[in-house]
Amino acid sequence: IQNQNSIEMEFGDLLFTLVNVARFANIHPETSLSMSVKKFEKRFRFMEKEAEKNALNLNSISHDEMNILWEKAKEYYN
Repeated sequence: IQNQNSIEMEFGDLLFTLVNVARFANIHPETSLSMSVKKFEKRFRFMEKEAEKNALNLNSISHDEMNILWEKAKEYYN
């Protein structure tokens, strides 16, 4: 648990630093994160649809197959 707490503290420091960088770049960090989450959701929904079209189950495909679908999604939602 001690190690977990240290990792969490370091992760918090990293997030704090990123928010500070965003401030200097005149970027609203929450808005930026929200945009990224929406992009991820679109890409993941695309993957689900592609898997369904190909009679695949995302829970049981290989890591390589998942990466192929992810790359297609990235091309579609650039």
